[in-house]
Amino acid sequence: MTGDDNARYGSDFEVLSALTEWSSQGDRCALVTVAKTWGSSPRPAGSLLAIRQRDGLMVGSVSGGCVEADLVERYTSGQLADCPTTVDYGADPDSATRLGLPCGARLELVVEEPAAETLHPALEAIAAGRLIQRRVCLNSGDAQIHPVDGAAVFSCTDSILSKQFGPQWRLLIVGVGQIADYVARIAMTLDFRVSMCDPRSDFDTALPTIELSRQMPDDLIRDLGQQQRTAVLALAHDPKVDDLAIIAALEAEFFFVGALGSRRNAAERRERLRSLGIDDQQIARLRAPVGIDIGSHTPPEIAVAIAADLIVTRHRVEAGQ
Repeated sequence: MTGDDNARYGSDFEVLSALTEWSSQGDRCALVTVAKTWGSSPRPAGSLLAIRQRDGLMVGSVSGGCVEADLVERYTSGQLADCPTTVDYGADPDSATRLGLPCGARLELVVEEPAAETLHPALEAIAAGRLIQRRVCLNSGDAQIHPVDGAAVFSCTDSILSKQFGPQWRLLIVGVGQIADYVARIAMTLDFRVSMCDPRSDFDTALPTIELSRQMPDDLIRDLGQQQRTAVLALAHDPKVDDLAIIAALEAEFFFVGALGSRRNAAERRERLRSLGIDDQQIARLRAPVGIDIGSHTPPEIAVAIAADLIVTRHRVEAGQ
C-alpha cells in the first residue's frame, strides 16, 4: 500500500498495513490496542500501535508518546513474549509520574502478535468501504471476522476484544470559504476524510489537497455511500445551495447534518424545510446553528466549535448510543 492509501483510509489502515508488510518480510511484530482508559487518557480506547520486534520501529500511537518507549523496550527485549497479554500503565502513581501520563491517567493495553492473514479482511473492508468486526479471544489469541451487528465500535471484556474496521469517517462540506477551510484543517487532524462541494464557480478553497466537486450538492449527497460514518455540513451562506444539501442529507442516514447560521436563520430554515415536505422527525436531526456554544466569533473559533460538535456526535456513535 502507498502513503496516499494511508492518508485516504486513515490511521487504522496505516497500522495494519505496516503489520502486514513487516510480516510478509518475515519480521515478528505486535499489534497493541488501547483496551481501557481511566482519567485524562491521551488516546481513546481502540487506538492502535504496531511495533516491529527487531528494531522497535513503530506506527500509530497508544498514548501520544508517554508509554511507547517503555512498551517497545519490553517487547523487543522479550518481556511480552506470551501474547496476547495485557499491560497496565498508571495503576501505580509512581510509574505514571515517571512515564509522564497526565494526572490520574491509566491505560490498559492488549498486546497480540496477529498472523498477517487475519488482518487482510480488515484492510480489505477499509479499502472497500465495508464495515466488519474483528474479535480476538484474549485467552487463545484466536481472531475472527464477523459482520457488524450494531454493537459499539469498540469493546473489551476479560475474554474478548472487539473492534470495528471499515471506511474512514468522512466530512462533506457544502460551500467553500474561510470557515470551511478552517473546519477542513481541523477535521483532517481528527482523522476525517474531508471533501467539499460548491456549484458556484467563483468560490474556491485555499486548500489544494482537498477534493472539490462542482456538482449540485443534492446529487452528490444522494450518491454518497457509508452514510453512518459521514457528516454533511452546510456552510454556503446561500439558502439555494444549503437547503438542497440539507434536504438530501436529512432524507438519508448521515450521522451528522449541520448548518451554519444564526438562531433566527435556523428557525427560518426549519420553516422552509417544513414547507418543502420535510417532516418534523427529520428536521429534528438538523444541528442548526451548528457548533458547540463557546462564544465563538472569528472563523477559526467557529471552526473549533463545529469540530467540537462533530467530536461529541461521533463519540456517541462509536459508543453505540
